[in-house]
Amino acid sequence: MTSLEFTSQVQKISLTLRPAAMNLTRDADDAKDLVQETLLKALLNKDKFKAGTNLKAWLYTIMRNTFINNYNKITKRSSNIDSTEYFQYFNTDQNYITHNGATSDFVVRDINEAIAGLGTDYRTPFMMYYIGYKYMEIAEKLQIPIGTVKNRIHIARKELKSALQVYAPVGASAGETSDAVED
Repeated sequence: MTSLEFTSQVQKISLTLRPAAMNLTRDADDAKDLVQETLLKALLNKDKFKAGTNLKAWLYTIMRNTFINNYNKITKRSSNIDSTEYFQYFNTDQNYITHNGATSDFVVRDINEAIAGLGTDYRTPFMMYYIGYKYMEIAEKLQIPIGTVKNRIHIARKELKSALQVYAPVGASAGETSDAVED
């Protein structure tokens, strides 16, 4: 296809692009701009069009992608949050801040009690895993198979999750909470 034929076909199809552009932009001026930008991109990239394929679909794809890219640029620009009102809290004097550690003390105490409530067979591999040992290292130290280590850690986590259900997110049951540490 020659450049003249390509340009001629693009001009014919350009009339059908306007309603689709209007549908995307919902504004007459923006629709005209979108069609113009689409035609410009098509003419600049005519070497990328494969003869024998659907020119109209190719132009619609250019137009849709152009619209999406422009929309993404606009939303990125307008989504900047003005956080200057929160800056006053960043460097405040620590003398004015009161920390209430009671809640965290309760949580830590409950976690320690739940861990202490585990059987030794489960507590030992769980705590070793918690402090950073790998499954293989735990298996070697305790002289048990690696599958047993994995199973005991899994059961310990399951029992802890059940014992600490009071701290689960609202509306979640024991089976719905996510594991903090994956096997």
